[in-house]
Amino acid sequence: MASTTMLKLPEVLTEIGMSRAAFYRMRARGQAPRLVKLPNGHLRVRRNDLDVWLSNLDSPTY
Repeated sequence: MASTTMLKLPEVLTEIGMSRAAFYRMRARGQAPRLVKLPNGHLRVRRNDLDVWLSNLDSPTY
């Protein structure tokens, strides 16, 4: 099985330029990338899930 990169939440927030509060609001609405909760309670985001989520945000602006 191939290893997937797991990003820490602060890394994700820095990359997408979003505050933690805004991210959690999006998560509550089901609009954030999928999170993985580790046994120690820490949250991670798979690199692939973040890339797919970002690509789905692309929409034409008129």
